[in-house]
Amino acid sequence: MTNLTSSAPPIVALYTEGTYPQAHGGVSVWVDQLVNGLTDHEFKVQAISGLPFVRPALTVPANVSYTQVPLWGDVPAAGRPSRERRQQVYEAYGNLLYGLCTMNLDAFGTALQALSVLGRQGSFTALLDTARASRLTLELWSAHAAAQRDSADSGGPRLPMPTVADALDVHVWLEHALRPLAHPAPEAQIGHAVSNGFAALLALNGQWTHGTPFMLTEHGVYMRERYLEFRGGSYSPGYKSMLLRFYRLLCSLAYREAVLVLPGSHYNRRWEERLGAHPDKIKCVYNGIDPDIFPIADQEPAESVVSWVGRIDPLKDIETLIRAFDLVRRHNTGARLRLFGGTPAGNEGYLRKCQGLTHELHLQDHVTFEGRVQNITDAYRAGQVVALTSVSEGFPYTVLEGMAMGRPPVATRVGGVPEAVGEAGLIVQPRDHQGVASALSRLLDDASLRARLGRAARARVMEMFTLDGCLTAYRRAYPFAMSGRGL
Repeated sequence: MTNLTSSAPPIVALYTEGTYPQAHGGVSVWVDQLVNGLTDHEFKVQAISGLPFVRPALTVPANVSYTQVPLWGDVPAAGRPSRERRQQVYEAYGNLLYGLCTMNLDAFGTALQALSVLGRQGSFTALLDTARASRLTLELWSAHAAAQRDSADSGGPRLPMPTVADALDVHVWLEHALRPLAHPAPEAQIGHAVSNGFAALLALNGQWTHGTPFMLTEHGVYMRERYLEFRGGSYSPGYKSMLLRFYRLLCSLAYREAVLVLPGSHYNRRWEERLGAHPDKIKCVYNGIDPDIFPIADQEPAESVVSWVGRIDPLKDIETLIRAFDLVRRHNTGARLRLFGGTPAGNEGYLRKCQGLTHELHLQDHVTFEGRVQNITDAYRAGQVVALTSVSEGFPYTVLEGMAMGRPPVATRVGGVPEAVGEAGLIVQPRDHQGVASALSRLLDDASLRARLGRAARARVMEMFTLDGCLTAYRRAYPFAMSGRGL
């Protein structure tokens, strides 16, 4: 990248989903570092949330303002719509259903854009939250499913025939999913979605409203995580199919429309290209940390301790780590596993499940759930080894932070994790508790190996993954994205 001549830093519309500023986590840390590192930029954050939040979880600096875009909760009362507006909303909604049923990206995008235009006149929730919209969902879905069933052409995924319950559930979900299009888009010179999905829907709304070009940062692969999410649960095949179609088309539309796609690892590129991003506009920008905040920890605890740092979430697959630790203790009875991190709202059930597993394996005296720690460096100092057993990751801060402090990681081969670790730690397959146990035992039993890998880990971070490098990349990316020329 080379510098552009510009008079002042641009005003950035920053779009988030379920992260900054209302929740802690890796993406929130990344946004916090970005806005605090580029203090000469003004950021207008538009934050997707489930329900409205009372206060931000992070301190918002002076160069940041934010508005909430809740998918659920009350909406302002609207006046009685005209017959013309009713017809326009139902026509756009019908076209959206057509795009979903046929997997037609152009039709899907055109329908979303039409709803964006209609949303500038106010909320259309009252029109979509009706029996007429429910019937339209069932009738159009049933007609397309029947046509595909009777067609000789077997190409592409078949659309399941809906039940009445399927159509009602999907209709309710779509009404909420489309609410962001009725929120005013912030005026800015460049848009920046910090994930695909609903954050990208806000970016598309900004482009359609003000002509604001946008760039897209991806830490994890949004679509891959939706596939993982829908593997479990009791969703019906019809409901699952329609929601995954929505996510896939939305992600593809965002990849197509973004000026730049900036993944946090090279791993993401394969998914992005497959889903429609042009290879020339994909540029990897690694996350970075401030090595002064995470200094090398010369002293390690005398006993065998494994540290885990993160949010309590099924994607982190803490169950595999607990099962692996059970095997570790069979030959290292003094070993301990310390889990540091908060539990996001909605994940309390998963926390109870993990705690229940420790009791089932009689590990409650050796595995501790310690919640959020005031000084994150204490969590890394607490262990001889840091562990990460996620089934999906982007480019996780916990690995980089632990490496910066000289703690060798045992981590799963997902996302950009192997790119981060290199030869400075041990990589294992996801969901392989025996492989995790073997790697943990190898490090816990070999002090010289821990020391050698710890030095290599610190050196790797200093060479490749500093915060200054990441901030420099984004400082240069904004004006390039504004110009439409790419990098």
